[in-house]
Amino acid sequence: MKSTTKTLTEGPLAKQILLVSLPLALSNLLQVLFNMSDVAVVGRFAGSTALGAVGSTSILVTLFTGFLIGLSNGINVLVARFYGARHTADVQKTVHSAAIVSLIAGVALLFIGLLGSPFMLRLLNTKDDLLPGAILYLRVYFLGMPALALYNFGNAVFSSIGDTKKPLIYLSLAGALNIVLNLFFVIVCRLSVVGVALASAISQCVSAALILRALTRAQDCYALDVHQLHLDPATTKSILALGVPAGFQNAIFAIANLFIQAGVNSFDSLMVKGNSAAANADNMIYDCMAAFYMACASFMSQNYGAGKPDRVKKSYFISLGYSFGVGLALGSALFFFGRTFLALFTTESAVIDAGMKRVAVMAFAYCISAFMDCTIAASRGLGKTVVPTIIVVMGSCVFRVIWVYTIFAHFHTIPALYLLYPCSWTLTAFAEILYFVHCYKQSMALFKEPQAA
Repeated sequence: MKSTTKTLTEGPLAKQILLVSLPLALSNLLQVLFNMSDVAVVGRFAGSTALGAVGSTSILVTLFTGFLIGLSNGINVLVARFYGARHTADVQKTVHSAAIVSLIAGVALLFIGLLGSPFMLRLLNTKDDLLPGAILYLRVYFLGMPALALYNFGNAVFSSIGDTKKPLIYLSLAGALNIVLNLFFVIVCRLSVVGVALASAISQCVSAALILRALTRAQDCYALDVHQLHLDPATTKSILALGVPAGFQNAIFAIANLFIQAGVNSFDSLMVKGNSAAANADNMIYDCMAAFYMACASFMSQNYGAGKPDRVKKSYFISLGYSFGVGLALGSALFFFGRTFLALFTTESAVIDAGMKRVAVMAFAYCISAFMDCTIAASRGLGKTVVPTIIVVMGSCVFRVIWVYTIFAHFHTIPALYLLYPCSWTLTAFAEILYFVHCYKQSMALFKEPQAA
């Protein structure tokens, strides 16, 4: 089977990166809407206690889904590199091995979530009145974890070859279903937190089924054939070498945020509820920016495989500019329309006031994270994942924990807690950029005669 799809190694980069990233940004946004619609529906139709219960799980949901997204990023890079180099046999081995690896990861996280939810929520100091609902929500939500793993696998494959429209269409259908089921289960069936969790799990299964169906019907070297499913040892090792550090990198952010959530939980329930509502903006903005990070990794990896170093460098700077601009624009909109945004999740003015304390600090900080995350994606595009992960551990985990137990412990205010985000992003970005410059020079030394874009 020959590779027939147009690669990312030719044409105007700025236009191509934008066209690939926009559907991906919308896809990421729809994934966020899965959980956001859960919070909105229970907040408006099941009360503030249900809102707090679902919101209290957001860090743990991010922890597990972040690992799957990171694993899929590793798949994305490997498929893109082989696809750019026109190594069709390697593309086929990567796709089929990655499908099995993703399914195993999804099933493993399912059991971890089912068995470990009570312990993890208590570790977060979840309020006693919110704990039963939070445990119930997590256990039902995690039933869809294998499907989520398979959807992210399919999304990574399509994104690696520049086709981000199909995942958007499939996720749009699943997202619409999710909202309808949320309203039906909560308003009609009165299932509260169980209803919104079940709606998310069903929607994840639908999106996974659609994207797997598309892969099995593809007429290219990345097509999925169930008869060829097997774990190729060398390919599986490469997938894990790229994907596991990337997965842990995403999980590390969530682990660091566990300490932040514990800090939030040290305030009263009103602040916890306001924080739960405001935290929805984080995922929306982060995931829109993340579309450009994935595009950066895909473009850099394909052009690296195709032997076009000049396009590798330009891909990084263009993606960085786009992601910074998106972060600044969305953060500014949140600052000026924060109360309107929070009103989507609660009708209680006191909860909105509490949520605005977080918005005031975070709104203009999101864009700073572009320098860190886009540089990490660029290093991953060159096949470097271990050192960027170590840098993240130090800059965004260790540093944040120290901040929580020193600066926040001293002032014990919401602004003192959330200022750790821009500070840790700045510190980590500086170190990541230094490392990227080093590994870029090493990687480009392979090309004796750089080609023009």
